[in-house]
Amino acid sequence: MRSALLVHGAGGGGWEWNLWRGVLAQDLRVDAPDLQPVPAGLQATAFDDYLSQVRDALHALPRPRALIGASLGGLLCAVAAEAADALVLVNPMPPAPFHDRLPQRSWTQLVPWHRDARLAATRRAMPDADDAAALYAFRRWRDESGAVLDTAQAGVVATRPDCPVLCIVSELDEDVPATATRALAEAWQADLIRRPSASHVAPLLGRGGVQLARRVAAWLSAW
Repeated sequence: MRSALLVHGAGGGGWEWNLWRGVLAQDLRVDAPDLQPVPAGLQATAFDDYLSQVRDALHALPRPRALIGASLGGLLCAVAAEAADALVLVNPMPPAPFHDRLPQRSWTQLVPWHRDARLAATRRAMPDADDAAALYAFRRWRDESGAVLDTAQAGVVATRPDCPVLCIVSELDEDVPATATRALAEAWQADLIRRPSASHVAPLLGRGGVQLARRVAAWLSAW
């Protein structure tokens, strides 16, 4: 049976894929794990710790297998794609050299997205989602490792994979500029789905998430 590994973004969890999982599971074995901190905690967790988890989870799935990642998860998937048969990147944090298009940010050792979460701020970050989705996300944001984000921000090398690649870009993304995703798609000769009025998290958590997941499922059906 074909399979797919879904990798979430920073501060999130496997729950981000609930809408997609319901669609993709009709034809695929789907795994959407939570990335785990090392035993010493998030403050001691590095990018390679998450990358090892992605690679291990991917190798545990039967082939043919798709690797699907969003935001930070997209970067992790891009680096681990040598063992995938198809790759889908959703507003990914871009690998080098496209990382230089990211907004300049510095991160604390522990990014307190859970501790400092506010429903109003979550609602502003999800303008294309309904109130129930915003409340669901607000209750589930988690803190994140600043070291992981610093590594991603500084630029991680990812080799263009041999497998088919699909990039999804939100044109109104304020976290990962659309120009970065479009440039990556062009360089990697990837297929591209553009979301003209979508925010960073809209492809997974917005009102059009199910319809987009169906488009991705149709794309995956070709391999």
